[in-house]
Amino acid sequence: MTTIMLADAPFREAEFMPVDLDVERRADGTIILQSRVPLRDFDANIPRAFAARAALKGDAPAIGWRGADGQWAYRSYAQIKRDMDGATRWLTDHFPRGTRLLIIAENSLPVAVMTFAAWAAGMIIVPVSIAYGLAGGDYARLRHVVARTAPDVILAEPHPAIAAALAATAPEGAQIISSDPAPFAGATAYADVIATDPGAVADDAIAAVDPAAPAIYMLTSGSTGLPKIVPHSLTALAACGAQGLDMIGKAAGWDDVMLDWLPWHHAAGASVMRTCLLEGGTLHIDAGKPLPGLFDQTIANLREISVSYFNNVPTGYAMLVDAMEKDAQLRARFFAKMRLMLYGGAGLPQPVYDRLQELAIAETGHRVHMTTGYGMTETVSGCMAIHFPATRVGIGLPAPGLALKLVPCDGRYEVRLAGPNVMKGYLDDPEKTAAAFDEEGFYRTGDVAVFHDETDPGQGLAFAGRLAEEFKLANGNWVYGGAVREKLLKACDGLIADLVLADDGRPYLAMLAWPKPGATLESVADAVRSYNTGARGGAVIRRVALFDTPPNAGAHELSDKGTINRRAVLDGRREWVERVFADPPGQGVAITG
Repeated sequence: MTTIMLADAPFREAEFMPVDLDVERRADGTIILQSRVPLRDFDANIPRAFAARAALKGDAPAIGWRGADGQWAYRSYAQIKRDMDGATRWLTDHFPRGTRLLIIAENSLPVAVMTFAAWAAGMIIVPVSIAYGLAGGDYARLRHVVARTAPDVILAEPHPAIAAALAATAPEGAQIISSDPAPFAGATAYADVIATDPGAVADDAIAAVDPAAPAIYMLTSGSTGLPKIVPHSLTALAACGAQGLDMIGKAAGWDDVMLDWLPWHHAAGASVMRTCLLEGGTLHIDAGKPLPGLFDQTIANLREISVSYFNNVPTGYAMLVDAMEKDAQLRARFFAKMRLMLYGGAGLPQPVYDRLQELAIAETGHRVHMTTGYGMTETVSGCMAIHFPATRVGIGLPAPGLALKLVPCDGRYEVRLAGPNVMKGYLDDPEKTAAAFDEEGFYRTGDVAVFHDETDPGQGLAFAGRLAEEFKLANGNWVYGGAVREKLLKACDGLIADLVLADDGRPYLAMLAWPKPGATLESVADAVRSYNTGARGGAVIRRVALFDTPPNAGAHELSDKGTINRRAVLDGRREWVERVFADPPGQGVAITG
């Protein structure tokens, strides 16, 4: 293995959009950043764009998935187009334009086909996490979404728990479609839907698509309550896809072989699926997730499939680094073609970035470009990226067509966005819509950022926290939760998988964390004590405890993209909060300051 130093290693060749910024500086300190690179032309009629791509690709594989025998099965572009046309005719025959199709299913061929078919038929899709149905209880989130969107047709995962959830929440008369209709009363088989003779109806429907009409109701994470519903048009979806292609498309190579796990009901995962199919790539559906045990499937897939572009959340990269440091075969396979790695969902800890690059250098002699997909449900997906060689993690620079407004905020900048990919407002919620935009029409993200170099904006921005994660202790000290969390993850690198900060109006700050195998309370406490030597005021951690159970996705502690919902953890684990703040501290709590 090579001993090239991290700082000396060249980057592996990859082609990016040039950095060409227009910078407006206002007297009040506000900065407006825009790329001078024009947004590429795009076809906003996404079903028509897919039809054109399918005609070019023909029998080339479009989507791959693991079959019951564990081997990869594929559906070609021509076959998917035929399936889509049949489903378009079936939907058109049964439902008027503007009807809502709720999708509660794992990533699969039927989900991709019905998504494109619904758009061709002029319908609005409502993708939701299967966790809404698997959670049980009163199905509060699923009831909320169903009540707000009133779906007339539902594509459902053939799972008894999903059947029970829909029996309790689905509107009367809603038609259920499933790949296996057995668990559902009166359901229609997906195979029968796609077998419909499309005639000329499908082509006529595609020609009649209105790209400006609502096409999808996307759900926010609901980390502070019930999810908000964000309507987007096909124009907004296509604009965001074009932005991604402009920034990193040549480096990412969405027209190549891809492997991705991100759920398609989520903004980032849906964008990957759309872009890969519209660009003519082969998308392998990865059934793994960045969770203990479930990530083993991702590792197995990566041992078989070399990709030039890889997409994951920070926790996924941390698990991947741990695995590659022990598995030379995996490391060789992973870096064989790799040109670009993307992270989203949260800030990537610098130690994870450094370890990842050290492995890349050891394997190839080069660093591999790493970017972010900064965006949110309200912007369709990522609309900022690091589209230039960079050695520090961050959120990059705005895409073509996007205006980035940076408003001074306590030594940082509040991030606001405007562009063709940004939502018009929340569904039937004028009060929250009004609060989401400033007087110039910029969407308030609630995030804060800083420049890597104030004198050189072209080096991009770094994530500096979320205003909603900043809180005041009982003693009046403010805690910048995002920044504190980032520093703690760095201090405890190799010891903890993730953490939450416990405050609850207490006089000091405590840390509750999920340990990695082999870590002990004392070893984590020692790392926190080292962190405390450089911390000031409310950022000092006085108590530490380690959870003995993993994050519970069913209790909404963990999102489908692997990020922690801090509020749900603290509300659902009150006994831990009380234990860590008890005087004297409860069992399993270490005093660190």
